[in-house]
Amino acid sequence: MDVSSLPAWTTLSNKLSKTPLDLLMLNAGIGLKGPWTDNEYFHKIFDTNFFGVVNGVNTFYPQFATPSQERKAIIITGSKQGITNPPGNAAYNASKSAVKTLAEHLSYDLREQSNVSVHLLVPGWTFTGLTGGGATKTKPDGAWDPSQVADYLYQEMKDGKFYAICPDNDVSTETDRKRMLWSVGDIVYERQPLSRWRDEYKDEAAKTMENMKL
Repeated sequence: MDVSSLPAWTTLSNKLSKTPLDLLMLNAGIGLKGPWTDNEYFHKIFDTNFFGVVNGVNTFYPQFATPSQERKAIIITGSKQGITNPPGNAAYNASKSAVKTLAEHLSYDLREQSNVSVHLLVPGWTFTGLTGGGATKTKPDGAWDPSQVADYLYQEMKDGKFYAICPDNDVSTETDRKRMLWSVGDIVYERQPLSRWRDEYKDEAAKTMENMKL
């Protein structure tokens, strides 16, 4: 299915017209790279990563916005790159930042539906068929299995959490939180953007995060 195609979503909706929907998971994404001069690269990333989510929400929103006695959930897959914004793939990071914003607003707008929950799933390093471009056949020690991501998500959903930001075997939850706090500090303290990766801030960033109390 081409998630960037709204007619494809309409076809799917028609096929499910007699099926009550209680779970919608919007997970499709691509991670291409390209230069600033490649307009097609930016559009392709956003067509899949962002508008794929928008199309899914547009199509099935009515089934979640209507009062129901049944428990329902919408799960949208984001990325840490859409939060801490590391250099190297501006289009991908921007698309995942947009997905985060979309999910936050969706959660807010459905807040009156007491039986409906919205969740932003942000995996850590996860071993899948796409790891290493599909060439990595053995799970790296630092990566989680998909089942660990699923278990973490289920627990966060059970606890009523919107953000399900997964650690992995290399990066702890505490480290993730420190990185996020440093990133938003670029705005608060008027540093240059992406300061964590700039030579003039690297030592300060490392020392600050090491001593940061959460």
